[in-house]
Amino acid sequence: MDEALIRSLTPGVLTVLVRRGADFAAAEDAVQDALVEAVRGWPDDPPRDPKGWLVTVAWRRFLDASRADTARRRREDRVDEEPAPGPAPGVDDTLQLYFLCAHPSLTPSSAVALTLRAVGGLSTRQIARAYLVPEATMAQRISRAKRTVSGVRFDRPGDVATVLRVLYLVFNEGYSGDVDLAAEAIRLTRQLAASVDHPEVAGLLALMLLHHARRAARTAPDGSLVPLAEQDRGLWDTASIAEGVRILQAALARDRLGEFQAQAAIAALHADAPTAAETDWVQIVEWYDELARLTDNPVVRLNRAVAVGEADGPRAGLAELATLDDTLPRHTAVAAYLHERDGDLDTAARLYAEAAHKAPDLAERDHLVRQAARLNSRHRHGR
Repeated sequence: MDEALIRSLTPGVLTVLVRRGADFAAAEDAVQDALVEAVRGWPDDPPRDPKGWLVTVAWRRFLDASRADTARRRREDRVDEEPAPGPAPGVDDTLQLYFLCAHPSLTPSSAVALTLRAVGGLSTRQIARAYLVPEATMAQRISRAKRTVSGVRFDRPGDVATVLRVLYLVFNEGYSGDVDLAAEAIRLTRQLAASVDHPEVAGLLALMLLHHARRAARTAPDGSLVPLAEQDRGLWDTASIAEGVRILQAALARDRLGEFQAQAAIAALHADAPTAAETDWVQIVEWYDELARLTDNPVVRLNRAVAVGEADGPRAGLAELATLDDTLPRHTAVAAYLHERDGDLDTAARLYAEAAHKAPDLAERDHLVRQAARLNSRHRHGR
């Protein structure tokens, strides 16, 4: 069985059933039944038209289920309307699935799970492993999401911004278990970019590619985090960087700036610097100004304070930091870094230790503990 083929066909098959009148939950169940039949039969007898085969079998499974749940007259109407088996339409209209899975009534976690299942073609088990939750828990989450969007029809344009937020959430989950969610998010965003002409879709794809290009350098062999300034840039994926920059430049040329394009521009400036010392921090600050104007996001302003500290000196960065809420995530870690840059190692060590207690995950906590230990060791040795 070609798993990649199955995953690429699944969204289109699901869309065909929904367009024929099946509600989302019933259609998704029917498609899963068809996939089970494919796993059983295709290795020995592969069909000439895999998508057409899946559409035919899934539609029949849907009709079988309908016969058990609806009145006889309605059942017969549906049977009469069954299209004859044959090649499925070649049009890829899975874009509608993105909008359905990013329905505003869904929670972000449910929208992500449903997108991975319906558009990504991942199994419930794969999604559960990626999120490190029991399969039964993920099955309930997906079932609730399917019930929520059942009955929703494709009668109005979807919200691209909501779809992009869901895909960005998928990307930021990174990698765990047997599913690389960052790579999956890039695949889905490529698919979306091929379906809709929107500069922010291109901006998100560029951002993903530029961040993903640094992946191999982000951790040391022992699994510890490697800060951007200390990464081995020879490990960065230059092909992904070149593609991301090319996509970004085309999007920016359209003069419809959005937050993902601005974030991608910042990532591109980091990628363009041969060494950390050669980073164009002045231009990065300017892009953070644009991003802050677009989003008014306090986390953006926190990152801007770091950039100001690099461009204009740590005291300028600390002055910017003083204007922000000190309860912001990573505020203490940023303060520690800027104090270290300013030469106040005692304060920096204390703040690194404090930030470690607030760290959102084990890897970041360990990194901050090491930073505090490094400075305390220097202090003890009088360096």
